[in-house]
Amino acid sequence: MSSNRSESLFAPCPRGLEALLAAELTALGADAVTPAAGGVGFAGSWETCYRANLESRLASRVLWRVREFEYADEAGVYAAAREVDWPALFGVERSLRVNLTAIRSPLKSLDFTTLRIKDAVCDRFRDACGGRPDVDRTAPDVRIHCFLERTHGTLYLDTSGEPLFKRGWRTEAGEAPLRENLAAGILRLTGWRPEEPLLDPMCGSGTLLVEAAMMARGRSPGAKRSFGFEKFASFDARLWQRVRENAAEPASHAPKLQLYGSDNDSHALAAARRNLAAAGVERWVKLEQADILTRAAPAPSGVLVANPPYGERIGSEEALARFYPALGDALKARFAGWRCYLFSSDTRLAKLIRLQPAKRTPLFNGALECRLYEFAIVAGSHRGR
Repeated sequence: MSSNRSESLFAPCPRGLEALLAAELTALGADAVTPAAGGVGFAGSWETCYRANLESRLASRVLWRVREFEYADEAGVYAAAREVDWPALFGVERSLRVNLTAIRSPLKSLDFTTLRIKDAVCDRFRDACGGRPDVDRTAPDVRIHCFLERTHGTLYLDTSGEPLFKRGWRTEAGEAPLRENLAAGILRLTGWRPEEPLLDPMCGSGTLLVEAAMMARGRSPGAKRSFGFEKFASFDARLWQRVRENAAEPASHAPKLQLYGSDNDSHALAAARRNLAAAGVERWVKLEQADILTRAAPAPSGVLVANPPYGERIGSEEALARFYPALGDALKARFAGWRCYLFSSDTRLAKLIRLQPAKRTPLFNGALECRLYEFAIVAGSHRGR
């Protein structure tokens, strides 16, 4: 992949964010942008690839397609993997890991097929170099991904390394935190603008607030981390430095931010403060200990967005059944004029909160199907029967 040559790339993302990711990649210079289930295919040069890794807030990875093939059994997958000139892509001194996913594949053992792909890569290196790369399942230098359908397969090199939602700032995760790219997608779906007040009244470890502050300040989400492409034989250090320098230019005309967070758990707030500081955005976020059921709105209007801590931190289903109606009452009493967004996998929320959602957006948190509920709070209306 030369600096200017266009190659085929694929960026997975949380399901439900494909259209937003397609628009983001187009803005970053990608060509032939094609949304698919669970991600977006696109074409681009190394510069596009570097920019997508550094600046995409929504992608989970950026995968470089190195081979497509047809297969019928494990031997066919091995043969296809061995035909790739792996020594031209990365050095034998690099450790590797192979990841395999499949949909409707006829193969009986995906674990065995994964081993056969690894053997094919190592055999190709042994033929070319007289040695083979080591396998590292925890922190490999190079990640090879294979995706199998019924008769068709695709081999990718992972240009990202660690998943892109690992921004490099998180010091503490808290209880079941949102992944950072899903949090960024939720913020995009709310239509929040940096000049609007934003409140997360159940902020936990602060993921939504960190992402909002970084978005408003124009901070690149990948500025504090490294990437897989830096281990490739084709890595262009000068181009990468230029991409980083261009992305580091401060946002012009940044508005005065009104970002607010609260939680009734002092330990969660302490974690949020540490994460905000690690991300370098603590000066733009005001945190306080407060209960969503009693706290006041920090401004006459704005955007409230929250991931209610359903389950563990509230307790039993009976406790949740009492909490949701109380939450609806609190929103109606104190947040008239606000657009309120609640992200949850609990299907009872929409009924028990006794507010009529203006919109329900399906999203997936990993394999967990969720909904982003929008409530436009107007005094005296939107009350369900």
